Amino acid sequence: MSWTVGDLARLAGVTVRTLHHYDRIGLLRPSGRTAAGYRSYELPDLDRLQQVLVYRELGFPLEEVATLLDDPDADPAAHLRRQHRLLRDRLERTQAMVAAVEKEMEARQMGISLSPEERFEVFGEHDPAQYEAEVEERWGDTDAYRQSQRRTAAMSKEDWLRVKAEGDDVEQRFAAAMRAGVPADSTGAMDLAEEHRQQISRNFYDCTPEIHAGLGRMYVEDERFTAHYEQVAPGLARYVSTAVQANAARQGG
Repeated sequence: MSWTVGDLARLAGVTVRTLHHYDRIGLLRPSGRTAAGYRSYELPDLDRLQQVLVYRELGFPLEEVATLLDDPDADPAAHLRRQHRLLRDRLERTQAMVAAVEKEMEARQMGISLSPEERFEVFGEHDPAQYEAEVEERWGDTDAYRQSQRRTAAMSKEDWLRVKAEGDDVEQRFAAAMRAGVPADSTGAMDLAEEHRQQISRNFYDCTPEIHAGLGRMYVEDERFTAHYEQVAPGLARYVSTAVQANAARQGG
């Protein structure tokens, strides 16, 4: 099997000029010539070109690539192992960079104008920006989402710390009520649920009883929310869900 320079260029995704250059500098010489004098590349040439392109993608200068490939003691399998290791290293660095960029994009979309250090200080491992794509997909066309976007865009680090402290406080009081045996559908528990609803309305968007009831159901239907409350106290997700829905029914008359 053989290829013309044009065929090989199309196959490898490079230009004919590139192959001509590689030929001139001795990096990739064709195995033969046609009767008309045109370059003719065979399978070993294709294998060598693949090695060249991988090393070039990894940032190796052409001179160093030639030295590596022309080493008489070089083992082709060793080239593959080296390239595989280098590509894996690059992939890990690239993935880390992609994750960092995506996180910043999500934070900007959500309007969290905090530095990465400030976001970690406020939210720890539970940065809400990581769920922004899902939030936008589910509620992006609602007034509540747009209202939350406007409000959070104006929040400072101190504002976020205050909001988080308020949320932590009501969660701890929910947990205390549950441990004390206060029924989740009692007046005391419903009053805590109403306080929780008012916190959302005050800080993010107008949380109607209907919206709040939906949130309450999500606390037990979405394992991520369930896990959050279960970390505070085992059984708390179900307790808060029941209290929130009971309060929504009370508010709705």
